[in-house]
Amino acid sequence: MIFQINTDHNLTVSPEYKEKIEGMVEGEIDRFMEHITRIEIHLSDQNADKETGADKRCNIEARFKGKPPIAVSEDSETYDLAISGAASKLKTILETLIGKAKTY
Repeated sequence: MIFQINTDHNLTVSPEYKEKIEGMVEGEIDRFMEHITRIEIHLSDQNADKETGADKRCNIEARFKGKPPIAVSEDSETYDLAISGAASKLKTILETLIGKAKTY
């Protein structure tokens, strides 16, 4: 499976933080990894230099073998919270989709 992390011009991701991000997402969706071919994570700061509440955004797109991709998004005060929230949403969707597929 391929992990791709993209950011806007307000953020640079160090190799250590990239590993942390991958670990956070994998920790939520590890039991679904066999169904996923690619994970794209997009991080952005919605208000750039301004310090306002929930302006850190994480979009995660999961691509499946032979199925359309799924995308989730989370806004929060920090990137870690946004990543964690988006990964949790993705897990919930995957549980529903994979669970439905197994009942047929």
